[in-house]
Amino acid sequence: MGHVEKVDRTLPLNQMIFYVRRDAELRRRWREDFDALAREFGLSAEEILAVQATDVRRLNDMGVHQYYVSQILRLSFGTAGASNTHPALEAFRRAYPEQVR
Repeated sequence: MGHVEKVDRTLPLNQMIFYVRRDAELRRRWREDFDALAREFGLSAEEILAVQATDVRRLNDMGVHQYYVSQILRLSFGTAGASNTHPALEAFRRAYPEQVR
């Protein structure tokens, strides 16, 4: 699904997730005012749309680290109620139907 060799280390979204996943205040801002936080970190319109759509394939294709894709899904959907029907797993199914059953 993800490929480490495709990671774009200069991608603002990778830098943003590095900090957001470690900081409760940034996570609150992610939930409450994502647009302002995205501007602060210099995300492109493409990055913002991919996050808002929770588009796993697009995130991978643009160079988001595969670990950070999962972090984005956790931030978007939460971690409660993990099951085979959880929205995060469904996002992976939509992106890679041939690999996730």
